[in-house]
Amino acid sequence: MTKNIVIVGAGYAGIAAARLLGKTFKKDQDVTVTLIDKNSFHTYMTELHEVAAGRVEANAIKYDLQRIFKKYPKVQLVTDKVVEIDYDKKQVVAEHQTLDFDYLLLAMGGEANDFGVKGVKEHGFTLWSIEAAERLHDHMIDACYRAMREHDEAKRRALLTFTVIGAGFTGIEMIGELIDWVPILAREFKLDPKEFSLKVVEATPNILAMVTEKEQVKARKYLEKKGVELVLGDGVASVQEDSLTLSSGRQIPTYTSIWTAGVQANTDASEFGIEKARAGRLVANEFMEAKGKENVYVAGDLVYFEESEGKPTPQIVQAAEQTGHTAASNIIAAIKGGEKHSYKGKYDGFMVSIGARYGVAFLMDKYHMSGFMAMAVKHMVNLLYFFTIRSFFYMGSYVRHEFFGIQNKRNIFGGHTSGKGNLLWSVPMRVLYGSVWLYEGIKKAFGLFGTTSWFGDQVVFPFPWLADPVSGASAAEAVSSASQAATAAAEAAEPIFGLSYAYGEAPMAVLDKMPDWFATIMEFMMPNQEVALFMQKFMTVAEIGIGLALIAGAFVWIVSAATVALVVMFSLSGMFYWVNIWFIPAAISLMNGAGRAFGLDYWIMPWLGRFLDKKIYGKPKHIYRIKDKK
Repeated sequence: MTKNIVIVGAGYAGIAAARLLGKTFKKDQDVTVTLIDKNSFHTYMTELHEVAAGRVEANAIKYDLQRIFKKYPKVQLVTDKVVEIDYDKKQVVAEHQTLDFDYLLLAMGGEANDFGVKGVKEHGFTLWSIEAAERLHDHMIDACYRAMREHDEAKRRALLTFTVIGAGFTGIEMIGELIDWVPILAREFKLDPKEFSLKVVEATPNILAMVTEKEQVKARKYLEKKGVELVLGDGVASVQEDSLTLSSGRQIPTYTSIWTAGVQANTDASEFGIEKARAGRLVANEFMEAKGKENVYVAGDLVYFEESEGKPTPQIVQAAEQTGHTAASNIIAAIKGGEKHSYKGKYDGFMVSIGARYGVAFLMDKYHMSGFMAMAVKHMVNLLYFFTIRSFFYMGSYVRHEFFGIQNKRNIFGGHTSGKGNLLWSVPMRVLYGSVWLYEGIKKAFGLFGTTSWFGDQVVFPFPWLADPVSGASAAEAVSSASQAATAAAEAAEPIFGLSYAYGEAPMAVLDKMPDWFATIMEFMMPNQEVALFMQKFMTVAEIGIGLALIAGAFVWIVSAATVALVVMFSLSGMFYWVNIWFIPAAISLMNGAGRAFGLDYWIMPWLGRFLDKKIYGKPKHIYRIKDKK
């Protein structure tokens, strides 16, 4: 009898569970795994502040579910909003369809908790979805437009006052992005940077409660150094369109109140008939089984399970993934028969970015980091996430957006890795470099300028095992003649190290003797003259092809990488000179997309990307249905 597993929510917990279930039951025809979410994509929630403050576009943190689950065809994707759970009929009722289930996992995540503070819903901004981040971004842009036309100084300052309410991870990361963004906004809108004001309001006396005092102090000093006003120990009583009122009675004139002060369970799950705890979270036991419901599990920000008395699982990514994994493991145990797995949270540390180039981190309960190292670790952890979900496409996308596609120096390297430069200036180098390879190939093909043709019957590779066999006497004569010739050549022109040609000097080879290990490889690849003659012809044609491709600007990245490999091979063979070592940096410099400027890559690369994308992942859809084929 078929067992139907339905997972509601494609957040961190839902994806972790779906991956494990999809892998475990990959070949089991008696089990179905369905993942349903209101969106056709997974949102990388921890980077929403980057979208809100304009560091990256929204697409940089939207990950299509079909791409993520390409390697897990067992997982069926459904795009719909769940409105009801019928436990008697064992059905998940969505707006446009109904799904039968034998095992159900609720992993719908959380949302902002305004604690009933007046005016937050009407006038505040949150950071719990792509839409919310884009709305906040557009609002701040609009505030700058209004400020540049505003004659009243007090109102202009209120428009340029950005206030973050809540000093947890989300709040501090948001204010950090604003620190980087404000100078850019001031320049773009011709505003005085001194008229901008950044504030953080926190009801408790400290910021970043989940890290140690050492990280708190460093973060606080950095924020104060950057001109951020920290209003601590004073909560928010109400939010108005043009101001907010603190519990102390203080008024802060501001048109931008960003609420990050709390998290609650997704309110869509409030009517699912499961016992609720603090902040609407659904109560579950150590196996992530929902209290009072058979074969129903809860994970992620939605679940309330106390790891110790009064201490529920934290609403962080690590806990979401681990609770999702625990729930999936117990569903597997229920179907296959086996021992249940109790949840044991293991949190390796906490990292907080404060802008693009500064952060604090506390790892494994003993390592304290700040500045560049903290940010480097955060990027490595983010990359590890993509490795965990086996999405190398999005790993590459992350690297491209965070390091190479960034503008205004807003990355860990201060913009030095940005690929936003003008590719036009690389065209002369591309044409010159291609011409050199084309010339060398033609010269070898036709034996021009006194050289031996590589298309003839004579082996030109200077490898001893390819030499013609001779008699002992002849060999002795050959050795003697070679020795005399070498001595004469040495007296005539001693090879001199140099990176450019000089009249009367003999260029020095990168290596005057082939390493033994490389000689072994070469002898394996070219054991006799017949193979060597074929390789000569092949390499000649390859050099001509490389030259033509570079000049035409076709497949420049691949071709440039190939030339680096060839230069290394020629150098190890003792057939390459120091004066031509510029080939390597020239090739690397062309790997920045040089073929897209007056080259065929302008058309080839976009077409190839679309072709491979469709071939490998299928056509992305805004709505996925069970009948859709991947």
